Amino acid sequence: MEAVPKPHRDVLPKKNKLQTKRKKPRRYWEEEETAATGAGASAKLPRSKRKKQEFRPQRKKNTHVQKTSRISKKHQIPGKAREGRNPEPQRTLSGAQDPFPGPAPAPLETARKFRRIDKSKKLPRFESKIQSRLEIAEAQEEETSVRAARSELLLAEEPGFLEGEDGEDTAKIRQADIVEAVDIASAAKHFDLNLRQFGPYRLNYSRTGRHLAFGGHRGHVAALDWVTKKLMCEINVMEAVRDIRFLHSETLLAVAQNRWLHIYDNQGIELHCIRRCDQITRLEFLPFHFLLATASETGFLTYLDVSVGKIVKALNARAGRLDVMTQNPYNAVIHLGHSNGTVSLWSPAVKEPLAKILCHRGGIRAVAVDSTGTYMATSGLDHQLKIFDLRGTFQPLNARTLPQGAGHLAFSQRGLLAAGMGDVVNIWAGQGKSSLPSLEQPYLTHRLLGHVHGLQFCPFEDVLGVGHNGGITSMLVPGAAEPNFDGLENNPYRSRKQRQEWEVKALLEKVPAELICLDPRALAEVDVITLEQEKKERRERLGYDPDAKAPFQPKPKQKGRSSTASLVRRKRKVMDEEHREKVRQSLEQQQNKQEKKAKPLGTRPSALDRFVR
Repeated sequence: MEAVPKPHRDVLPKKNKLQTKRKKPRRYWEEEETAATGAGASAKLPRSKRKKQEFRPQRKKNTHVQKTSRISKKHQIPGKAREGRNPEPQRTLSGAQDPFPGPAPAPLETARKFRRIDKSKKLPRFESKIQSRLEIAEAQEEETSVRAARSELLLAEEPGFLEGEDGEDTAKIRQADIVEAVDIASAAKHFDLNLRQFGPYRLNYSRTGRHLAFGGHRGHVAALDWVTKKLMCEINVMEAVRDIRFLHSETLLAVAQNRWLHIYDNQGIELHCIRRCDQITRLEFLPFHFLLATASETGFLTYLDVSVGKIVKALNARAGRLDVMTQNPYNAVIHLGHSNGTVSLWSPAVKEPLAKILCHRGGIRAVAVDSTGTYMATSGLDHQLKIFDLRGTFQPLNARTLPQGAGHLAFSQRGLLAAGMGDVVNIWAGQGKSSLPSLEQPYLTHRLLGHVHGLQFCPFEDVLGVGHNGGITSMLVPGAAEPNFDGLENNPYRSRKQRQEWEVKALLEKVPAELICLDPRALAEVDVITLEQEKKERRERLGYDPDAKAPFQPKPKQKGRSSTASLVRRKRKVMDEEHREKVRQSLEQQQNKQEKKAKPLGTRPSALDRFVR
């Protein structure tokens, strides 16, 4: 019997007819060698796996593939490359190298402006899970601040300004001169509505700055798109109107009438009559909490949740009639002015005022808080105009005596302060946003046709709306408003569909009324003092410390290695390590104390230094 000769290594084995017919399609980017090896390897596999392998992406050998894990890892901060690695320069499709690899650098000062976490405060050491979550939150916050600083370069608009020629006083520049100097679109924003029959008027702008609502003391209520001058609704309620406010959108309107509180839509149709809120004098709406705050003649401060239609809290201020009220846009705290010269700060979570500030020797006439929540301006019957610091000190920073006294005050988005004194409106300006307004020289002055009864700056427009006995006046104030708006939050050009989607998102993100406090950043911090107090009370109640570290218990080993001597030896080893750690920490503390007590260089030695311990 003859043996079959073995084929030589160089001679390829014969293929079947089916194998020779089926060939892998060759792409133009594939080399000949890879095509030949791929066809030979795929011929040995079944038909179903062969198709999958043909369309599967091929990778080179000896390449490290990073495994993906479902466990969340620490958030990587962009722009921080690991030390010791030299990343290869990125190449484009044409093969050219990127001359500026990596993300664009962000300015540190701008990024610091957007940071919310104060890293100067050191927190105690927590468990590993809590510590990792805190580290991830800090990394995410830092990445968000860097992105915000990088995107701030895309803001094209700049704030306006007003400068006089050759040392000219800007307070002497009239509104007619400003209208002649600006473009046609800006000049159209200055207008006067002569409505002497139903005055005096109170007015309010919507959050987007596009719509204006005003109400006269003799029952005239109207709402319009003041940019296009398109009238939305106009009614007469046949009753005195004391105040008017837009709710979360321009479709709902709250009117404080002589007896009760009424809610209207943008067509002038009455939707609700809230009789539990009677004899209302002032209204304030908190947009992030969907709360309508009302101050009444009976001395009650009432919070109404407009999303569910229920009264959240009714607080008795015990200070008589309440006719001076404003809100702090930074923390949603309500400021009430009283006849004894004090200003009280209120929150629906507390029955008593959060703070009381003695501001004037006489009664309070007007109160205003800037958009950053840093400064509060007050005016009283003693003809004094004062600015207080709200950052915990509550001390007056600036004061000025006015000839008539200011009956109405208003802050703009960039920190300009407007005061209505009789039929004159004075505006003071500072060095920029979140800066203290200078009360030495007014920035602008304007005389009206009647006494002022309402002031408000229009959001995102250099316009000041004034309600007086003769109607409504729209003044041009260059540099008053923020030039850029957030299209996802307050978009003046949003459509009906966008407004409806925004309302749904705002309701889902509604902040509970119990979280209103003086310092909103305290909600994101760890109350270390209360935590230590709770641990101490728990330790006294139980008689032992449940969070204490359990004594070391060695695990038993097999094959005779868990004898009594070995167990005692392992316990002693762990105890010695803990003792060394305590000694090391005590030595470090002593060294730190000695460094603090060490005298600075350059001082002469004294004979009494030998007695210093």
